[in-house]
Amino acid sequence: MNLLFLLRPKDETVYITSAATVRQGLEKMRAHGYTAVPVIDPEGEYVGTVSEGDFLWALCERGPVKELEKLSVREILRGKRDSAVKVGAGMDELLLLIMEQNFVPVTDDRGKFIGIVTRRDIIKYFYDKEHKETGE
Repeated sequence: MNLLFLLRPKDETVYITSAATVRQGLEKMRAHGYTAVPVIDPEGEYVGTVSEGDFLWALCERGPVKELEKLSVREILRGKRDSAVKVGAGMDELLLLIMEQNFVPVTDDRGKFIGIVTRRDIIKYFYDKEHKETGE
């Protein structure tokens, strides 16, 4: 199966640009109730995932909230987590990644962010596949 059948396209996905301020990132995450979201650069390439923990560490390390308004989201990313896959990735590759991530970012062949595949959708795919094969 092609992962495009499970893809939540970019225009239906919450993401943050790397140039957004920490405050803007926090507000977006709070508004949508997510604990982590993909980060893309101005050219649309996936650069990582920012989490609540990244914001907390920035607050602890950088001090007052007013200071955080001067920081961009790119400056608080703590390593590249949540590996992305190319659009042609197989379901087994998605399954291996989703064991460690809440979602898998998907990029096209140029590295441009095109959307995500969620843990729920991957689990449902394998559940449905198993029950179809066993006839249960």
